[in-house]
Formats: sequence, structure tokens, C-alpha cells
Amino acid sequence: MKASILLVDDHEIVRRGCRELLVHADYQVTHEAASGEDAWRLFLAESPQVMMLDLSMDNMGGLEIIRRVHAHDSRTAIIVFTMHDEPTYATRALKAGAMGYITKTSPPESLLEGIEKVLKGSIYLSQDIAQAIALSELSIHDNPVKALSAREFEVFQLLVDGHSNPQIAQTLSLSHKSVSNYVVRIKHKLAADSIADLVRLAINQGLTKHNMAPDRGLKTAH
Repeated sequence: MKASILLVDDHEIVRRGCRELLVHADYQVTHEAASGEDAWRLFLAESPQVMMLDLSMDNMGGLEIIRRVHAHDSRTAIIVFTMHDEPTYATRALKAGAMGYITKTSPPESLLEGIEKVLKGSIYLSQDIAQAIALSELSIHDNPVKALSAREFEVFQLLVDGHSNPQIAQTLSLSHKSVSNYVVRIKHKLAADSIADLVRLAINQGLTKHNMAPDRGLKTAH
């Protein structure tokens, strides 16, 4: 058997399709998690060689999981498998410690190729996200969200997805005062007077759930 893998996704149908694909390729899917908290707990207990996770998770966001896992044991190869196809998410994930970023609209073979690459210590991007990152670097229109720190970006993401300050505090394990301070700084950096202004900016930059296509998952391997 090949490397051990921890699957993290809040959609059972996605986990099932991934598991069948990976088992068919002789990988060991040791455990699965449907929330950020479960993913962190299982990582600490099992020390998998590969963690494959979505960015949009309950309780604890994907970027926070990546940061914690990478800080705890950088030997774990982290692959993001998500519907987020905006290059900002990919660059944030890579900076946090991910070694792979694959969109769920990619062919199943991309996932297998990505696992092989990251286990060898290489960075792997699915073709669509690699092209999106390249084009974003050439764009004459700068993305103002780039001015946000990693933590500010997480708060921004939760804000525009409709979470309240108390919910954000609980999700990111922050005090209510810290969240309020982050919101003030985010509005200042993005020249926004209200949450509605932030939502409009997020929509223009393709950074909200409302811009994402329905989850297609993976086809089952035969």
C-alpha cells in the first residue's frame, strides 16, 4: 500500500468518490473528517502522510487547519481540494503551508498526480488554477484584497459569507474584541464603509460562495 491519507470534506459524496479513487490506486485512506475540528483532532492522533482538505469547513476554516498542521509537522503533505478557483485562495493556501491545490472541476487523474508530486516534495497545481495564478500576476488590475494579512483575509472571507462577529470569533478561536479590531482594519485597508461594501468587493473579485458552481465531486474510479 502507498501513503496514508486523511480526507477532509464536509460533503460525504465527495469523500466517498475520493476514497474509492484513492483506494483503487492503492493509497490508504485511514480516516475521514467532515469538520475542521475533527480534521485537527484526527491529524494529531494519526499523523497521516497526506492531508487532503477543502477550504470551506465548519468550526475551523481550511486555511487555519493548513497553518496549524504545517506548524505542528511540516512533513505532512497538504493538498487543497476545493471549488474555490480564484487565484487568491490558492496563493493564500500555499503561503499557509499547502503543497498542492486542485479544483474539484479537475479530472480525477489530477488528484492522483498531485499526491505523487507532493509526496516527492514538489508543489502541484491543477492546470486551471496554475493558469489563473499566471494570468493574475500579469493583470494590470491589482486585487485590493492582497493588502490583507492572512488572518485578516480569513475574517474577511467569513464576513462576506454572512458570519457574524461572534460566529467568527468562535470559528477562529479569537476574542470578540480581536474580531472587531480585525473588521475595522479590513474596512480601512479596503476603503469600505460597511459590510455591504465588502460583499460587493468580494463578488467583484470572485471571492464569495455565491460565485461558485455546484459541487461536482469526483467520478468514481473503476
